[in-house]
Amino acid sequence: MSQFIDDIDQRTRMVGQNRMELLLFHLGGKQMFGINVFKVREVIAKPTLRHLPGSSPTVRGVANIRGRTVSVIDLALAIGFAAQPIDDDRDAKVIVTEFNRSVQGFWVSAVDRIVNVNWETVKPPPRGTERESYLVAVTEVDDRLVEIIDVERVFAQINPLKSEVSDEVQKQAAILPHDRRILVVDDSLVARKQIERAILELGFRTETRSDGRAALEYLEELAAADMVESSIEMVIADIEMPRMDGYTLTRKIREHGKLKNLRVILHSSLSGQFNHDMVKRAGADDFLAKFDPDELATTVLKYAKQS
Repeated sequence: MSQFIDDIDQRTRMVGQNRMELLLFHLGGKQMFGINVFKVREVIAKPTLRHLPGSSPTVRGVANIRGRTVSVIDLALAIGFAAQPIDDDRDAKVIVTEFNRSVQGFWVSAVDRIVNVNWETVKPPPRGTERESYLVAVTEVDDRLVEIIDVERVFAQINPLKSEVSDEVQKQAAILPHDRRILVVDDSLVARKQIERAILELGFRTETRSDGRAALEYLEELAAADMVESSIEMVIADIEMPRMDGYTLTRKIREHGKLKNLRVILHSSLSGQFNHDMVKRAGADDFLAKFDPDELATTVLKYAKQS
């Protein structure tokens, strides 16, 4: 299983081409679920767990993984299913993930495989479904529906992130004009709310879209009316998004005559030097790992002052 995702560097070649790879898995039934491979550090056999007093009911325990104490979350229970068996589930695995500056494990009943998909085939979850609030998107693989779980939302419910901008940073915003909006683009409702809250505390107004294509269409409408410069201060965009990812959105902005001078900050739960390199290639102005409200606010102020 360690070879399942052991050559992550080879997979980076698709990024910037509006493609991604999904790790497919099950949660005790036939329904297929997915998570972006770039959030995954490794997949391991079920480890020995120690109970953590006072922890969330969805946390099965903590495990020592490569010398690090990692919380292991029962993903099925976290999104509303019955708790998964531990002792009698031979195929159970733990997907060890890294995002939002944290390492955590997700207990799943079985891991299937990795598939390569185009972001254009990844759609927002259908409204009214039982698990809508825990899904970030859906797609099809071999004519089967794959539900992509919003693991950031799952983790935020267990370990809420600090969301307030400090008073010191807020004071720096008082001297700036706030007549233009900041466009926030993120498919995760939790992430959008976090970013919006930080920006509103600086005194700026926001405009939001849930994927890169919707954001580009909005910007093109402003460009057609010659309203870009008067309307938008900057764009803060996630990298992983249905229909059009953040790298592709940035490149489209740079290729558009009336949009090319917009400031673009890519803000992602995916971290590492690779993303910094891809930001330069895509033409974004900056990259931030989610989520530190003061770091985000300080970066927004830096570019607002340059406008």
